[in-house]
Amino acid sequence: MKSLFHHAALVGKYQAVSSGSGGALSRQTLHRIGEFLMGLGLEVSLEAYTATNMNLNDYNRLNVAGIGKNCDVCIVVGGDGTMLGIARQLARYGVPLIGINQGRLGFMTDIPLLNFETILRPMLEGHFTEERRSLIQARVWRDGHCFFSAEAMNDVVVNRGGTAGMVELRVEVDGHFVANQRADGLIISTPTGATAYSLSAGGPLMHPSIPGWVLVPIAPHTLSNRPIVLANTSEVAIEIIAGRDASANFDMQSLASLWHGDRIVVTRSEHEARFLHPEGWSYFDTLRQKLYWNAE
Repeated sequence: MKSLFHHAALVGKYQAVSSGSGGALSRQTLHRIGEFLMGLGLEVSLEAYTATNMNLNDYNRLNVAGIGKNCDVCIVVGGDGTMLGIARQLARYGVPLIGINQGRLGFMTDIPLLNFETILRPMLEGHFTEERRSLIQARVWRDGHCFFSAEAMNDVVVNRGGTAGMVELRVEVDGHFVANQRADGLIISTPTGATAYSLSAGGPLMHPSIPGWVLVPIAPHTLSNRPIVLANTSEVAIEIIAGRDASANFDMQSLASLWHGDRIVVTRSEHEARFLHPEGWSYFDTLRQKLYWNAE
């Protein structure tokens, strides 16, 4: 059967490339996948950083904007970190993503590398389940001016500095005062990020279809401070009240040295990431497999 798609972008986990045999294996893997896609009649382009860092010169190179303009599907080979980075950038272009797992957990990259051909072929012919996931828009304000802005798929995290001592944060939701929290930090997590840092800090698992966020304190001084699930239509503001060298992290984008009085304002992004899964895919199957439920 003919592929539903015409032009595929190929993104690899180039950060793992080294002078050892592992890097060579990664290059061979990407080349093998590229050959498979071309064999199905697709035009194939490599994401520019992937091509440069893996020294692959057999394909056309495209930056993120070029992928958004020219490609109708993106194949991501790596782990959740690789998928997270490119999905956040491509969300504004509406390009759907398919993940082939070459990482450890793979909550978002659910096709095993070992037999990717068997699963990927019917997906490219149109037999897939589509899922959309919302993003967070975060802005940092100082003295009435926004000096930093970023989007996040997983979470926004405000942390204390490296020195001992807690940070004190004033939390507001839709302009209403919630609490002053003294803790090691605070996480605002999407359902996608619920299996990441939020889970480690005691937050709940959230089904990706839930239009919500979870507010999770990190090691709070007051033990009655518990995770709160909020609607993702809310505006959450976090103000730095006290604490030394507080910092904020937006997925893999960090901002250090926040000052007292700085405000991190979080709203829902206008963009959504599109993921394609094998037909019959279930979020609960993913949880069961990755978290080893029912394992003996």
